Formats: sequence, C-alpha cells, structure tokens
Amino acid sequence: MASTPTNTASATPDTGSPISTGLLIHLGAVAPDVLEPTLSNLAAAFPNQSVLVAAPDIPSLNSTQFPTLNLLPYTPAAPTATNWVLTAADYLNSYKLAEEHKASACLLLGTGAHTMEPESIRNLAYATLSSSTDLVVSHYHTGAREGLVNSAVLYPLTRALFCARPRFPQAIDLGLSPRMAERLATVAQRFTASNQDDALIWPVSEASVAGFAIDEVDIPTRIFPQPAATDLNALFTQILGSLFTEIDTRASFWQRMRSIVPPRNIAPAPVPTEQLDVTSMLESFHLAYSNLHEIWALVLPPHTLLGLKRLSVMPQESFRMADNLWARIVYDFVLAYRLRTINRGHLLGALTPLYLAWVASHLILIQSGVASERHIEDVALAFETDKPYLVSRWRWPDRFNP
Repeated sequence: MASTPTNTASATPDTGSPISTGLLIHLGAVAPDVLEPTLSNLAAAFPNQSVLVAAPDIPSLNSTQFPTLNLLPYTPAAPTATNWVLTAADYLNSYKLAEEHKASACLLLGTGAHTMEPESIRNLAYATLSSSTDLVVSHYHTGAREGLVNSAVLYPLTRALFCARPRFPQAIDLGLSPRMAERLATVAQRFTASNQDDALIWPVSEASVAGFAIDEVDIPTRIFPQPAATDLNALFTQILGSLFTEIDTRASFWQRMRSIVPPRNIAPAPVPTEQLDVTSMLESFHLAYSNLHEIWALVLPPHTLLGLKRLSVMPQESFRMADNLWARIVYDFVLAYRLRTINRGHLLGALTPLYLAWVASHLILIQSGVASERHIEDVALAFETDKPYLVSRWRWPDRFNP
C-alpha cells in the first residue's frame, strides 16, 4: 500500500513562548476600513514580538500605530468577485514576498481575518513553524446551515480521493512551509500567466500528491466573507468545476490504492433549537425531478435513477437521502464532467437540485437529534467506501455498475 501524507491534529501550544523569527504573515484582500482592526488583532496575537506583516498598500495607514509589526506594503491584484476565497494571485504573492524577505514560514490570512481570535492566529503560527509541517489548514467551527457545500462535496471528495484529513480543504487561512509556498506558486503562475488571477487552487491535494505533511488547527471563531454571487449554479460552476478539474488532473494519483483516513472523534452536539425549513429545497428537487430527468439519465445509472424516484415520493418529515446514494451521484457527475457528457455549466446546474435534496435530508436528520458532524463523517466514509466505484467507471466509463 502506498504511503500517505501526514495528517495530524495540533496540540495547544505554550502561548507564553515567543514566536521564532522568520514568520511572514501575508494579508490577502483587506478592505481599507478593516485593515487597522486586522493589524490590531495581529499585534495582540504577538505581543512584544517583531513580526513581518505583508499588507495591501493603503496610503491612509499610519504604520507607527503598530511598532511591533514590521509592515511590508504590497500592491494586491485587482479586486475580483472571488475575494471571499484564496486565489492564484494570493498564492503567488505570498511566495514572492516570503522569498524576497527570506521567511522561514508564511501565514496566509484571507478576508475577514480581523474576526479571528488572536490565540487562533498564534496557534496557526506555531503549527506552521513546526519543522515537520508543510501545510496547516484551519478547522472552522460552523453552524448547522454553514459550509454545506464543503460538508457535502469538498470534504468527502478530498478525503476519499486524496486521503487527506482537513475538514475544510478550501480554508481561507493557511500556514505554508517554504517548499509548500513554492509549489503553490508554481501552480498559480500558470493561471496568472493567462490572466486567471482569480482561479482557485487546491492546496490540500497539492500537498497530498507531493507527500507533504498536513496539519489542522482549530479556529473556533471567525466570520466568513460572503461571495458576491448569490446564484448557487454560478457558485457550483466556480467551485466544483475547479475541484472536478483538479480530480481529472490528478487521476493517476488517486486511482492508486491509498490508506483510509482514521475516523474523527465527534463531540456530542445539541439539537438545533430553531426550525430548519427545507420546504423550498424539496420543491426545487421535485421540480427538477420532473424537468431534468432526461439530463440526469445521461449522467446517472439506472440504479441511481431508481433511488431518486423513491426520494421523489418520500414525505417531507421522513425525507432521507442515503449516504451511498449521494456518494454515487457525486462520483457520476465527476465522471460526466471529465467526459463532457453535456455542457459543463449545464451539468453542474443539473447537480444543484440534487445537492439541495442532500441539504434538506441533512437538516431533517440533525433536527431529529443526529449530530451534524457525525452525519458528515458518515457521508465521508460512504465516499471512501465507494471509491472503487469511481475508479472502475473512470477506467471503463461506458459500463454502468449495478
């Protein structure tokens, strides 16, 4: 069995110890009105310590306000609609700044870093400066309705195919070793050279393919930036299109036999007290079942279509999408994306109502008392268990497996 990259959980550091020199903190997109609070947060995270901070060059900033922060102004890429996630431009800028200032490690903090607790930033720094770690990924604590695209698709796919533990593979706050920063910059340069500064890059898969060590650090409190586009189809096209392309590119890696990621310890969680209304989600699914059935039939095998037929007649109070059914749906859409079975934009649009059906099922389940994280782990396990299905269909795409 091939070896897998290390996935560890950070121990709580001794916050009384000073951070060693050589750490560069790179702030990505920062609005002028929150730059000062962001820098105040960093100063609180590293009291009485000199820290390199690369911040967007804003003329009104008074650098003498923060004597412990060695500010390195830089000109960020032009604002784009994707400032709510890290992009190719962010990774390339981080590497250039780290190389220029001979940094021994780099923290890349996304939009809204001023809402993180100083202790969380400090913990990220400690983990990043560990000699055994190349990529440190933030593990956010989210509510019942937050991060569901990540929970339903990004996390299960990344865990199953790249055998990587991070719960949030597209986190916006990361720690990078010099070689990790260089690897991401190399990928980013291909996009920026073709004026795709806002392209998404998948650091967890890059680290996995390279055999680099990956760590996670808990970030209990953070407010997340919201995408400018509210159309779910547009977001699916951007996020899932990028991930599905990454999966296609890395097929020779994930098709090899890999170890299963050890299960997480799931702490008991209270049942949501607010009513989680799923009516509109199920209406979208039922409407799509009537209108998109012929498109789904081009992508999904008969057994899966039968499962959707059963779902279409379930009453709302007992609506439940089986975890293995969802895993196979996503795997078949990954395959159809690779084969261009239909226009890729239309394809991901046809996945949207199926995703909404999964969300409805998930919310109904946790409303009944099942811990949200417990169910998400069960979903990830279903993706791991059914990985041979994807491998088989990838190699023989015309053969529907029963």
